[in-house]
Amino acid sequence: MDKSLPISLDWSTSEVIDVIQFFETVEKAHHNKVGREELLAHYRRFKEIVPSKSEEKQLFKQYDEELGLSCYHIIKKAREQS
Repeated sequence: MDKSLPISLDWSTSEVIDVIQFFETVEKAHHNKVGREELLAHYRRFKEIVPSKSEEKQLFKQYDEELGLSCYHIIKKAREQS
């Protein structure tokens, strides 16, 4: 399945790669195929690239609509696990 990943033209090549890896990790977490620590590590890197909460929400919304999942809830669930 081809999917459209939300990216910004302002990001460097390495930042685009890191954001894509983050969203791929979110998708794997949705299917329980990735560990909590790995997901949260990718999320921390994502937040270095996208520090703005409003931009994060916008990117999450685009990705959520594309795949029919909730990035916010997946991250929230990972944070609540201990």
